[in-house]
Amino acid sequence: MQLHFSPSMRSITISSKNGFIDLMKIKVAACHISYRTLFHTILILAFLLPFVFILTALVTLEDCLGRRLGPKLLGRVDDPAQRLVRDFYNILNEVKTREIPSALELPDSFDQLVSDMKSNQYDAKTFAFMLRGMMQKFEREIRESKFSELMNKHFAASSVPKGIHCLSLRLTDEYSSNAHARKQLPPPELLPTLSDNSYHHFIVSTDNILAASVVVTSTVQSSQKPENIVFHVITDKKTYAGMHSWFALNPATPAIVEVRGIHQFDWLTRENVPVLEAVENQNGIRNYYHGNHFAGTNLSDTNPYKFASKLQARSPKYISLLNHLRIYIPELFPNLDKVVFLDDDVVVQRDLSPLWEIDMNGKVNGAVETCRGNDQWVMSKHFRNYFNFSHPLIAEHLDPDECAWAYGMNLFDLRTWRTTNIRETYHTWLKENLRSNLTMWKLGTLPPALIAFKGHVHPIDPSWHMLGLGYQNKTDIESVRKAAVIHFNGQSKPWLQIGFDHLRPFWNKYVNYTNDFVRNCHILDS
Repeated sequence: MQLHFSPSMRSITISSKNGFIDLMKIKVAACHISYRTLFHTILILAFLLPFVFILTALVTLEDCLGRRLGPKLLGRVDDPAQRLVRDFYNILNEVKTREIPSALELPDSFDQLVSDMKSNQYDAKTFAFMLRGMMQKFEREIRESKFSELMNKHFAASSVPKGIHCLSLRLTDEYSSNAHARKQLPPPELLPTLSDNSYHHFIVSTDNILAASVVVTSTVQSSQKPENIVFHVITDKKTYAGMHSWFALNPATPAIVEVRGIHQFDWLTRENVPVLEAVENQNGIRNYYHGNHFAGTNLSDTNPYKFASKLQARSPKYISLLNHLRIYIPELFPNLDKVVFLDDDVVVQRDLSPLWEIDMNGKVNGAVETCRGNDQWVMSKHFRNYFNFSHPLIAEHLDPDECAWAYGMNLFDLRTWRTTNIRETYHTWLKENLRSNLTMWKLGTLPPALIAFKGHVHPIDPSWHMLGLGYQNKTDIESVRKAAVIHFNGQSKPWLQIGFDHLRPFWNKYVNYTNDFVRNCHILDS
């Protein structure tokens, strides 16, 4: 701020540099004002001018910020809409902690809510109670629907599709009426290859004929030397005739395929597998896997993810001898040194012969570890995900942070395996779990295998075995294309209607939809 006195001392000019007060002139009549009065006037003006500047700045900021500062800084009254929102927010906070009146009838829709408000002239608190009640009702209905969906999905995953059942029946009938369907597999001149360790031996254990055909076909078509492949397909007694018919009428040339039923293995007697007899026949166990899955489950204390995990653990396949069969491979194939075991829900996309060149470092089981990923279903599993560590035996013998590994594509060194007590350990822990009424673990074959193979696992590169295609509908397609073996583990199998449509083509490409049996059973490429 600057003061300018005229030469005659009759006027004083006050100017500011900030541009808010450009010029202020005070005319002074020399004959009517004293220097003392002039001095005091100047002091008063110098004191007031900063306040004028501050007030001007506030008004300018208020205009720039949409009058947000006005009510607080300038003492203005709140906007009515803002006051209404604040009052309603206070009512909601009050209603949140109180019980909903039992006499209050909740509308079924928003339109009915509006209609009731108009006709009954509800106050704001009653409206808040109705809003809260409607939200809780809808959340409860959505939750129940989710549990019902999971239950229906479980039943769909546990059932046999009509087309696959038809295929088995028709092929079984063909076995009884067509000599070509009963021809020896493999032909007599190729029988020595079944125990020849210069070949690459694969083992599949399944009662799903269509799934077995995909595993064999994809492996053979992906191999650089298919003539060096021997497949050992093991099935149960009821499926044996149909399975034999399929591979007799649809040979996987130049690969060699044998089909054997469980009943054809002399070693598989009740004396050798007493634990499995108990698993299959004990009423409590059968009720657990085949009974009412809602019984004993408090849906209000669980969430859909945990409930889905429990349902997965109660799949009937976990008490099937075919599913436990892999633990007996060294005894079932006493002349073989090294084999690759494949689940029936895998597709092979790359030549697997390099697996036989892997140095196992004295280990028995070459498997992909499943504790290196971030997804919740498949690749982030440790022992804690499979075992109940509140059980004293589990807590004493196992480490919850130990890395889990995958069944489904495993390289087994049978010569080394025969020098271990893996099978005995497996049986021992199965018995303990049965005695504890399944309180040590719930999921079928993998937990006892995690214990039995402890210290005998050789990790192999994850690119050999990609899991989770039956769990995750957001699986990265590019990763699927690059994997040597893709595994549809989980409920959403590609041969089921609940399979994921964008992943099904990876399986469909190996199904022969021109085959008469496939067409007549209406198994169509979707």
